Amino acid sequence: MSAVYTSIKSVNLALRFLLELCALAALAYWGSHTGTGLIAKIGLGIGTPLVAAVIWGIFVASKASVTVPEPWHLILELLVFGSAVAGLVAAGRPTLGWASGRRRTRLTSSRGRC
Repeated sequence: MSAVYTSIKSVNLALRFLLELCALAALAYWGSHTGTGLIAKIGLGIGTPLVAAVIWGIFVASKASVTVPEPWHLILELLVFGSAVAGLVAAGRPTLGWASGRRRTRLTSSRGRC
């Protein structure tokens, strides 16, 4: 493996991780703006990204404890990131939602298993 390839792969992994954190933040934003009442806002704001992080950690992460076949791996990625985009749109931030969805789609379509 060349040094350039290793560097590109490292940058790609860092960008993917940043987008994963952004998806969790988007889900938290949706939850905190969707709930009616303080308890619902706190519960959805914390619970929604927590559920997404658990699903990601078990099934999608590079060191996931459960290995899923490739079509299901992609479906789970799209489910988490699609939920984040839909959450931003539903919370009144459609431009931010669509922009983050486009960035994630470009990175996912050019990815290999890292």
